[in-house]
Parts: sequence; structure tokens; C-alpha cells
Amino acid sequence: MISIEAKHEIIAKHERGVRIIDLTNEYGRNPSTISPIIKQKEAIKKLQPSKGVTIISKLRTNIHDEMEQLLLLWIKEKQLAGDSVTEAIICEKAVAIFQDLKRDVTETEGESSQGGEGFKASRGWFDNFKKRSGIHSVIRHGEASSGVIKADENFIKVFEKLISEEGYLSQQVFNCDETTLFWEKMPRRTFITAEEKSLPGHKAMKDRLMLALCANAIGDFKIKPLLVYHSENPRAF
Repeated sequence: MISIEAKHEIIAKHERGVRIIDLTNEYGRNPSTISPIIKQKEAIKKLQPSKGVTIISKLRTNIHDEMEQLLLLWIKEKQLAGDSVTEAIICEKAVAIFQDLKRDVTETEGESSQGGEGFKASRGWFDNFKKRSGIHSVIRHGEASSGVIKADENFIKVFEKLISEEGYLSQQVFNCDETTLFWEKMPRRTFITAEEKSLPGHKAMKDRLMLALCANAIGDFKIKPLLVYHSENPRAF
């Protein structure tokens, strides 16, 4: 791979009269590598890569750069709206934008137009996109969660003694506990642009329901969960 800066240097020197054979010796490349750069010099001059991109390969086209620029604008819009954007959401949006751009180019320039290569928003692409764009993950700050309540160690010892003395089996020992399910709660982590250091506070969705879960100690018998909501027939479900 030859960097964009090196390609521009090669083109500029060739335009000043430096021969291809001299360029191959200077850059330690074969003529088969230098010649295509000279032939494609007009296209290379027009390249406007995304921030942080130093190498353009046959797998990366102008569509990739335009897609990432539009993706950054979309992330900023989501950021201003207070919406959460996770890695999966960003990758899904990237593929959608790329397909739209590719379709537009194909309709305008035909099947042989640039952008024929497919695009997969892989983990490697996302990691490189983060480095190029500077987006980073932050935690949303909402209301403080309740502290984790530690079980009373003395009660555990008394309870274990009771089970042992009375001869109860694990199948006979049941535990029932309730938990809160915030079914509209958004993810706590979200990605924001490089210009922002933190995310403004937001009002978390508080609509919730209670679940009562019960099962025996060995785990081979579970009671049907009990759902407690504001109304008998919640419209949301």
C-alpha cells in the first residue's frame, strides 16, 4: 500500500519531468505499481478522504468517504436529539447509507461505476472509524441507582443450619424475589462526536413493571412469573 501523500508526491514529480523508472528507484517500487498511479492521477487528485484515512485501496472508494461523512452528521443529529447510538446501531446505519449512495451512483453512472465493491460494517471497520472520526463512548448520567443490598451473613448461617437440622431437600427450598423491569429504558452507553466531552443530562423513561420470580434451590422447578403493572390489561403488551 502507498499512502495518499506518497501518491501525490509521485504525481507531482512525474509532472515536473521525473521518469517512471527514476520514481521506481526512489520509492523502491516496481513499475507496475507506479504506472497505475500516473494513469489514475486525475482521480487521485480529486480524492477527499475522511479524517484519519492515509491509504486508499481498491476496497475503499469515494462512496466510503462520503458514507462516513454522512454517518458523522447522523450521529450528531442523534446526539442533539438525546438518542442513544450503540455500536450495532451505528454499523446498521453505515450499511444503509452506503447502499443508498451506491444505488444513486449506479443509477447515475451505470453498473460499471465506482462503488461496485460491497461494504460490511465489520468490527475492524468500526474500530478504524472511531480512530478516524474521534467518536467515543460515554455513559448517560441519569438518576443514581439504588445501592446493592448485601445479604445478612448471620441470617445465611441460621438459614443453612435450619435446612440441615430439619432435613429439607434442595427441591423443597424455594426463593421468591421481585425485580423491576424498565421496559422502555434506553442503553446507558452511547457514542458522541469528538467535539463533545460529555452528554447533556436527560430524563430517563420511568415506565416500569414489577416481576415476581420464584424457583427452588436446585433449579428444576420454576413458578410462573407474576407480573404487576399499573392496569389489569396494559396496552403496551
